[in-house]
Amino acid sequence: MTSFVPDYVAPYQQYVYAYPHKTAYRALAPRPSLADLWADEPQDSLSLYVHIPFCEVRCGFCNLFTQVGASPDLTSRYLDALKRQAEAVSDALSESARTATAAFGGGTPTFLTPDELSTVFDIAESITGSDLRTVPLSVEASPSTATPDRLSVLADRGTTRLSLGVQSFDPSEAKAAVRPQRRVDVDTALQAVRDAAIPALNIDLIYGIDGQSSHSFVASIDAALEWRPEELYLYPLYVRPLTGLARRAPLVDREWDARRLELYRVGRDHLLENGYTQESMRMFRRVDAPDLGPDDYACQSDGMVGLGCGARSYTRDVHYSFDYAVDARQVRGIIDDFVGRTTDDFRYAECGITMTDDERRRRHLLQSVLQAQGMSVDDYRQRFQADPDRHFGGVLDRWRRRGWLVDDNEILRLTSEGLAYSDSLGPELFSPVVTAAMAAYERR
Repeated sequence: MTSFVPDYVAPYQQYVYAYPHKTAYRALAPRPSLADLWADEPQDSLSLYVHIPFCEVRCGFCNLFTQVGASPDLTSRYLDALKRQAEAVSDALSESARTATAAFGGGTPTFLTPDELSTVFDIAESITGSDLRTVPLSVEASPSTATPDRLSVLADRGTTRLSLGVQSFDPSEAKAAVRPQRRVDVDTALQAVRDAAIPALNIDLIYGIDGQSSHSFVASIDAALEWRPEELYLYPLYVRPLTGLARRAPLVDREWDARRLELYRVGRDHLLENGYTQESMRMFRRVDAPDLGPDDYACQSDGMVGLGCGARSYTRDVHYSFDYAVDARQVRGIIDDFVGRTTDDFRYAECGITMTDDERRRRHLLQSVLQAQGMSVDDYRQRFQADPDRHFGGVLDRWRRRGWLVDDNEILRLTSEGLAYSDSLGPELFSPVVTAAMAAYERR
């Protein structure tokens, strides 16, 4: 019998951190009120995400919604608008609403001053009356903004996880990724995080940078391991439209794919040999790291309340947000619109997508099967009254034939090679409707 040899599959097609992607969102007409969207939603275990769209620099690989070098006047006006939005959202939620997990992202939340960070906590807690000291809370930071005074605010207000975007400990690699930083400043920031005694430290690293070798990548991992981070994320470098690196002549071919795959495998194996377990293609957790509760900082759950002009909100029937852009001028226009809104303006959803039964099934499969622990077939049956193969048999069989998916005692689980190809598996589950909407999106 001839073994199945798949045609070439590009391993790095798209990082699926949320489905559907915001480029599939469109203006909602008529605009639904938040009160109607949340009227029948469970609200006893909400996830909260607060978006701060400011950074000190824009990294060459970054396509996030963020503005560089915001003035104190703009950050002040942004926080005022955030407060007005929180008031509108609070009015739409029930009095019994409670937050179960929270995250502050961006951008770089720690771009704000310590006093401004305290204001963000006050605004966030005003939504449901929850004390963020009592729930898992993740905050993103950069080495240049992870200063003792800011970290003190985060620790005092209950931050349980601090994610530091280091990307590389090699200054020449950081420069190649248009992320200029000195090694001494990175180490100073990491020491400050440990001194602040925030329970969990995550360090982000990137592989595939121009000039990076297996040796230098392992050296960066070893430099991170000196700080015994509870988590490490290994991200493949992507060159996306409208980013700094896209203005150069990027390698987007099989040679670069092969190099990134090699670096991924070297990094993965090195972490597994040094006391970490693999949770997904990107995420590795130290085996003795404390359990801090639900780790929903990936912002994937229904019952997600988003604050800020780049934040998503998820109900069971509608995912919604504000407009999205990458270009600096377009981003500033969206922020200017946000800070000019009244409380009443915030009582309606602007852009989004309706979640059909088919989209819910795809999202559940994406959220579950791309995790190393796999997806419970029985759980899927209970949620959707059918086996996953009834809905997605063609895709799942293709993955099985490639050797990327196995059936393990009623668990659909990716093999080691399947995890390596997560960024190509995810897009195969996108619906035709979402794929067409993303293709039609006008980049700006």
